[in-house]
Amino acid sequence: MNLYEYQAKEIFKKYGIPVPEEELARNPEEAERIAQRIGKVVVKAQVLVGGRGKAGGIKLAETPEDARKKAEEILGMEIKGIPVRKVLVSEACTIKSEAYMGVVVDRKEKKPCVMVSPEGGVDIEEVARKSPEKIFKLHPDPVYGLLPHQARELCFKLYEDPKLAQEASSILLKLYKVFVETDASLAEINPLALTDKGLIALDAKIVVDDNALFRHPDIEEKREIEPGEEKEIKAKEHGLSYIKLTGNIGCVVNGAGLAMATMDMIKHFGGEPANFLDIGGSSSPEKVRAAMEILLSDENVKVVWFNIFGGITRCDDVAQGMVQALREMDVKVPVVVRLTGTNEDKGRKILEDSNLPVYPVASMEEGAKKAIELGGK
Repeated sequence: MNLYEYQAKEIFKKYGIPVPEEELARNPEEAERIAQRIGKVVVKAQVLVGGRGKAGGIKLAETPEDARKKAEEILGMEIKGIPVRKVLVSEACTIKSEAYMGVVVDRKEKKPCVMVSPEGGVDIEEVARKSPEKIFKLHPDPVYGLLPHQARELCFKLYEDPKLAQEASSILLKLYKVFVETDASLAEINPLALTDKGLIALDAKIVVDDNALFRHPDIEEKREIEPGEEKEIKAKEHGLSYIKLTGNIGCVVNGAGLAMATMDMIKHFGGEPANFLDIGGSSSPEKVRAAMEILLSDENVKVVWFNIFGGITRCDDVAQGMVQALREMDVKVPVVVRLTGTNEDKGRKILEDSNLPVYPVASMEEGAKKAIELGGK
């Protein structure tokens, strides 16, 4: 779960990380009222994508009237296809320097990775590409966590002044605590700005592991469903893993590895998958029906390919779900089916006896080619 900047900063404040004076606005009038209280402000689009500044989603406002005007310009605009529905009206700060702080899960090391860089204010990926020597990393022991002397050592890479390094290390320790206690996969401050008031987190990003949200109902209630997320939410409710893509071949597969191989096969023969959809093991007819509903709600889907390898998943369960879904729903796209593994004969017999318009195939290669043929490239 990605948190908006304003939501991440609310968490930062609880942990004592300094942030600017700011408030959320959902219309230009609110932005003007907030600016009347704060003074000179920065109006920042609240969207879950990067590149807001380059897209014109961050603007400086000298007066309350200017804040209203800038909010009018930003609200309703689209950034990478996502409409802006709210802005953060934030105190404008005089910036002397900018740094980066972040904590991320390092899957290779199987530990958290703490990173700092004196090159703040830009994507850390860009710094890694152009100036990797300016990124300093440390992998704390997961049991002991980030220790004070480790934080100080990293922060002396950012500031020569001992007082500033000490102030920064205190913030870094708090950021690490945020990372651990929210079950985050990423927590970062970019930039950490040196201002007349000291060090301030001007921007914030937190990504919480979805699998840990049951421990954080206070965070889960912050979720705001954006256009395009409805399918992901519905899939999760039915125990499905779904990611929308841009192609026209809807894929229903059991197992993440087979799902990736299915998409690769489609691409190999010149097609474009419309999604990643893993129905998982022990798939009930209800899950298969839910998968069909999700796929068919995507107007880009011109053909559906069921690619099922029955291990724990029973092919007859999947076939029964397909029959139920196709009979109850107005399915106007062709359906390609590959069933192999546990109870595959029973599954094929169920489909054969149903007299439904499906296209059985024997192999992945045949399935990919048939789906591309029926759906068009």
